[in-house]
Amino acid sequence: MAFPLLFLLFCTFCSSPSAIYSTFIPYNTSASVVSGKINVHFVPHSHDDVGWLKTVDQYYFGGNNSIRGACVQNVLDSVMSSLFEDKNRKFIYVEMAFFQRWWRQQSSGMKERVKGLVNSGQLEFINGGMCMHDEATPHYIDLIDQTTLGHKFIKDEFGQIPRVGWQIDPFGHSAVQAYLLGAEFGFDSLFFARIDYQDRAKRLQDKTLEVVWRGSQSLGSTSQIFTGIFPRHYDPPDGFTFEINDVSPPIQDDVLLFDYNVQERVSDFVAAALAQANVTRTNHIMWLMGTDFRYQYANSWYRQMDKFIHYVNQDGRVNVLYSTPSMYTDAKHAANEEWPLKTGDFFPYADHQNAYWTGYFTSRPAFKGFVRTMSGYYLAARQLEFFRGRSGVASKLGVLADALAIAQHHDAVSGTQRQHVAADYALRISIGYKEAEKLVASSLGFLTESRSSTRQGSISTELEQCPLLNISYCPPTESISSDEQSLVVVAYNPLGWKREEVIRIPVSSENVEVRDSNGIQIESQLVPLLNATSRVRTIYAKAYTGHFPSEMPKYWLAFSASLPPLGFNTYFVSVANQTGSSSILSLVHTAENTKARTVEVGPGNLKLRFSVDSGELTHFINGRSLVATSVEQSYGYYTGNDGTNKDPQASGAYVFRPNGTFTVKNLGQVPSTFLRGPLLDEVHQQLNPWISQVTRVYKGKEHAEIEFVIGPIPLDDGTGKEITTQIKTTMKTNKTFYTDSNGRDFIKRVRDQRTDWDLEVNQPVAGNYYPVNLGIYVEDDTTELSVLVDRSVGGSSLVDGQIELMLHRRMLHDDMRGVGEVLNEIVCVLDECEGLTIVGKMFLRVDQLGEGAKWRRTVGQEIYSPVLVAFTKQDASKWMESHVNSFSGVDPSYSLPNNVAVITLQELKVGEVLLRLAHLYEIGEDKDYSGMARVELKMLFPNKKIGKVTELSLSANQKRSELEKRRLVWKVAAKEEESKVVRGGAVDPDNLVVELAPMEIRTFFLNFDSPQIYVS
Repeated sequence: MAFPLLFLLFCTFCSSPSAIYSTFIPYNTSASVVSGKINVHFVPHSHDDVGWLKTVDQYYFGGNNSIRGACVQNVLDSVMSSLFEDKNRKFIYVEMAFFQRWWRQQSSGMKERVKGLVNSGQLEFINGGMCMHDEATPHYIDLIDQTTLGHKFIKDEFGQIPRVGWQIDPFGHSAVQAYLLGAEFGFDSLFFARIDYQDRAKRLQDKTLEVVWRGSQSLGSTSQIFTGIFPRHYDPPDGFTFEINDVSPPIQDDVLLFDYNVQERVSDFVAAALAQANVTRTNHIMWLMGTDFRYQYANSWYRQMDKFIHYVNQDGRVNVLYSTPSMYTDAKHAANEEWPLKTGDFFPYADHQNAYWTGYFTSRPAFKGFVRTMSGYYLAARQLEFFRGRSGVASKLGVLADALAIAQHHDAVSGTQRQHVAADYALRISIGYKEAEKLVASSLGFLTESRSSTRQGSISTELEQCPLLNISYCPPTESISSDEQSLVVVAYNPLGWKREEVIRIPVSSENVEVRDSNGIQIESQLVPLLNATSRVRTIYAKAYTGHFPSEMPKYWLAFSASLPPLGFNTYFVSVANQTGSSSILSLVHTAENTKARTVEVGPGNLKLRFSVDSGELTHFINGRSLVATSVEQSYGYYTGNDGTNKDPQASGAYVFRPNGTFTVKNLGQVPSTFLRGPLLDEVHQQLNPWISQVTRVYKGKEHAEIEFVIGPIPLDDGTGKEITTQIKTTMKTNKTFYTDSNGRDFIKRVRDQRTDWDLEVNQPVAGNYYPVNLGIYVEDDTTELSVLVDRSVGGSSLVDGQIELMLHRRMLHDDMRGVGEVLNEIVCVLDECEGLTIVGKMFLRVDQLGEGAKWRRTVGQEIYSPVLVAFTKQDASKWMESHVNSFSGVDPSYSLPNNVAVITLQELKVGEVLLRLAHLYEIGEDKDYSGMARVELKMLFPNKKIGKVTELSLSANQKRSELEKRRLVWKVAAKEEESKVVRGGAVDPDNLVVELAPMEIRTFFLNFDSPQIYVS
């Protein structure tokens, strides 16, 4: 009897004159901020990785979708269509590498419509770099360059200046990001998601997720930034994701359909908003409406957001509106709140107790080294392009610039991408290098030629370079014939001060001599090449060039080059014609032929003492500074946790979770070899079949250079390994050590301690690792021990008086953080494959307390900007007669101050140059160099008439004066008053002297050859 009754009721409803009809609903999306209510700012976004599981191009056009169905082209097409439909809708976009690709493909009509969206504020560019860069492993110059490239595109195409930093996905956040890559770009705020899980819990409780971050103690409040940390990840609250296949319940508001749920969803929304408001100061909260590669069908998101804005605002308990991070920042600023002060950084990052994301500080060390090498090369290439002059021709450095820019992505130089993606990044850089190599060769050729033909663009000098010189592969130098031709060596110094550097090139003959640019013979030394170098050279020269190298050269030829600032000198290597005039052959002896228990090496002030029995370093002795201390250096490794115990967390590309610690003992199978000479001494050690090193002490240097060869790391025992080196002293360092922030400021670290919360120690090793880009040091009451590196690594001081660096990693398990691939790098030659071998360097020095900064800053610049060497063959006498043998871009009587570096010298077009000058020291770091520095532009450009000097923001997209006028001033709940910060003053139009305060970087646009000199 129930069924007829139900049918009767249904028919009665259908025939009722008051029947409800489904109709069009005009959703009101025009909401704005309402005072006195909680305002929920909808920020539609898509986080688009510039390479990770797929290559950057595959992500763009939707290729390789068997890995992931992601197509950024679809995202942008779909978003634009949705924005055109409703003027109240908004969207933010971040990664210019993708937007630039999309923009090139659009019609002129579409471009005009999109410009309308940008001008109206519907589409806003946030961050604005080519990628969302990593913050642990890049060098600060790379970060400036990649952001400048993106900001230039935005300014040129849209006339817009990004206001907000948006680093939502990087795995920890650096102090340099806050002050240099935030405030100095002119950003009003910075937002991100990932911080340590313990830190987040405390901030949620204390309502301190939003702070004013003062990243630089030197620049203080003049370079602080409002910073927001999301309460959860960079996605919406649970139940509010609306990609086409998402499971969140949509609003169903058609009364004729089943599952009508408007009030239910509104109540869900209000509950989620109130929960977030309870952990946030002021009545404004931000909801990130999107996550990775969303909005491929944008209407599925906008339809639901339209409905929520309409119905939630009708409900009236909270207010919701379409917004952007800029609008949210303005609302927070208008609230006139006092904000907590944050100093330091947000490293290391852990997302649970056994998952410290500190392994990626070292992951893919060869790629990290490649990026750093090419970064320094790109800096030098821009200088040489300027000195030659482009003459209206487009720059040939664009390919390398683009490749290096996307390599700063937080899944690129970080080493957390899949292997085929790493290969793609490397290929792009390699292609860019080939173009840059041609430009460098032609520029040096132009500068060396003195004949008038060069002024007409005809260059006869052909110079070769050796990108594989680090593995002793350099065909131009390996065969020096006995005919009249000499090997011409042009050595260019990219630094703004004079430098003395020992140049080392592989040669096959011992009967050679070296002459300087005046034809005067100079002291030189031959250092035998040993077996470890031979193996790496053979395999990797084949892997990189496609063919096996010729016969192994017998020696490194070393000679001392004296180089002018921003300039070159020429040297000539030839067969020695007179008895006794050839290079001095190093004296060689081995430990097994030594009766003494210790051996001392070092031809200059520095002496290193080694144990004959163990082969290990034991003492560091500097006769000039009177430092004499015990120093030991050794190797070890951690076995990576396989994730099979109670906690399934394994060590992988991101996460460092050690399962055991082992010392690498010198097996003694290959005795240590000691080589002595007038310019340098070397100690060669083969610790085991897969670790060897050469320790060098140069006559004119007071530090030790340690070149290590590590790999292939064996896996035959079934365990992944993370290879470390330890430098041990007897110093009493009280748990304290210092690591750099992206190559700039040094930050104090205290073992097992955090400045913002009481740390619960779960991982005493991984939880004390920090990123090291420039160096790490420890100190006690009398002494400093410093170690500098040639690429990003992870480092710590796990024991007082000790420094530990992780140099290489090879794993057997994935760490379950999304990459879905084991970090196990393989090199294959002729169908034979083995684990990756790396060649790298670190630099060690001990100083009296307070004296180490000079060395760290000076040598740090020399490591980043090595001498650029190019070769050709010609009769030395004829060359000296017909070529310019010495050149400096600055006045002959001038050199930059020792605390200043030129980090950008780039010709934009004829007569227009971009110049960046960086103060290298922090306030209080050094008694001599931590003060105001001054650079004389007239001396820096002696052959140019400077017509106009305009100071710009760091990314060169706005005048500095306009940036300062627009900058928001935030109230800070600081316990102590800040000391007054003094920055460099305005540039006088007559004197043209630039002042730089400690840690200050100033950016200028220079016009040459204008009739009137003035400054704006």
